[in-house]
Amino acid sequence: MAIVKGRKMSEIKYLSFSDINPDDFLVIVNEDSLRTHLIEHAYFDSSSIREWVEDKIKVDALPGCRIRAVYIDGSLAGWCGIQPDDSGFELAIVISKNFWGYGINIFKSLMIWAAELGHEEVLFHLLESRREYSALKKMADKVQKTELLGRVFTTYFISVRRQY
Repeated sequence: MAIVKGRKMSEIKYLSFSDINPDDFLVIVNEDSLRTHLIEHAYFDSSSIREWVEDKIKVDALPGCRIRAVYIDGSLAGWCGIQPDDSGFELAIVISKNFWGYGINIFKSLMIWAAELGHEEVLFHLLESRREYSALKKMADKVQKTELLGRVFTTYFISVRRQY
């Protein structure tokens, strides 16, 4: 069991997107508090969420990638993964506001996966709506502002340390 903000929790579980019902993601990916930290896009409906899940399943099949649904205490919390980026591979953590305190545990899992997949470096992009994180700055070899899809991000270039 892990402790997050003074709460005991069951182990975080990661499931393949092919093992989940795409409609289960609708509430999470359409959550306004979450969307403020993502690139602007239309709200999902039953059809578009199925297309999105299929796209993530295709990304998961690519060499060096791993995309998973995140369950915490038996509830779908969001998704995470390692996916292609113009500069290599990026980490993604997209979880419901109800589970924001669990991000560091998910991040640690992603770093373990990055080592397993043989990555030397991964990028972590946080939209300008997010503050800079001192813990990430300490881990990163380089931090810079980047522009993606017309938005500004703080990008952390993180060496994958073999201790993961």
